[in-house]
Amino acid sequence: MEAPRSLAGRARWRLRLESSALRARLGAADLALFHDFADGPAGGANQSLWALLRECTARGVVVQRNVLSPGTDACLFNSFNFDGDRLRLLARRVGEVRMVHRVGAVTSLYRGYDDGTDAWVATLNRDLAHATIAISQATIDMYRQVGIELVEPRVIYNPCDPQIFNTEGRIPFSRHRRIRVVAVSWSPNPKKGGPVYRWLEDRLDSNRFEFTFVGNSSIRFERLRHVPPLPPRELATLLRQQDIFLTATENDAYSNALVEALSCGLPAVYLESGGSGEAVKEGGFGFLDREEIPMLIDRLVDEYEERQAQIALPKLAEIVDSYLDVLGLARFVSG
Repeated sequence: MEAPRSLAGRARWRLRLESSALRARLGAADLALFHDFADGPAGGANQSLWALLRECTARGVVVQRNVLSPGTDACLFNSFNFDGDRLRLLARRVGEVRMVHRVGAVTSLYRGYDDGTDAWVATLNRDLAHATIAISQATIDMYRQVGIELVEPRVIYNPCDPQIFNTEGRIPFSRHRRIRVVAVSWSPNPKKGGPVYRWLEDRLDSNRFEFTFVGNSSIRFERLRHVPPLPPRELATLLRQQDIFLTATENDAYSNALVEALSCGLPAVYLESGGSGEAVKEGGFGFLDREEIPMLIDRLVDEYEERQAQIALPKLAEIVDSYLDVLGLARFVSG
């Protein structure tokens, strides 16, 4: 983040940086972030939290990862993707810390089976959280569907990194060439849409459409172009060479792949399940049955410029402001 231009703004910005530097030297932190980050291409939470971490650091927020030290102001812990028992122990030792739990998909709905993960998330939420960041309204609704009431939930949508996922250099749309349709999934879970994409590849007119799938799938495709999982910058480059994003994921809280595609200027056709509609809004069309997909793709081609112009996502800075507000770190809110 660049320094503000006004003298008063620059003074506040410098004071924040100097204060954060002092806290770092003393071994404390403004924020403890508990999440087991993965290297290379990974699920949506991984990419969203990297973007959040970079923006917070740019603002001068001192962040410790998977450590909770005395004097730390706030702790953000992600779903179940960290050592929950360790966090419990540390939280008892350090005293007063603002504890905020970020939650996304309901595992039993998203994966199609219950392995106890949802109950563990509920326990962590009940025992540790002062507040909950839910990545969509659908997240809150789906947890209620399985009998879990989250502590003080607030909806804050997933961010992606605007320095990577943007419209700069994207191909111009044209109806005078084959229309490029793309789907993306890091997970091979069949509920991520693989069977639908296999059905569709036999029904899209190859003289009118190119169909690309990026990621992992348990389904063997016959006609579409299958690209292995890509690092963020390579994925963004590929997305900017496409026209329409397709997602048939079931019970997704708020798909990061969808947000990344929209950020690259792709209107979408999506399964009306989970929080996808909260991201797309008027920037595409939802379907309930796979039989609707070819018709909706045709409609999106007809209305392309109008639908593309209605893509509207919150900016990373706005999302981080909301996180910092819930975390009680208002001194780092922009402006």
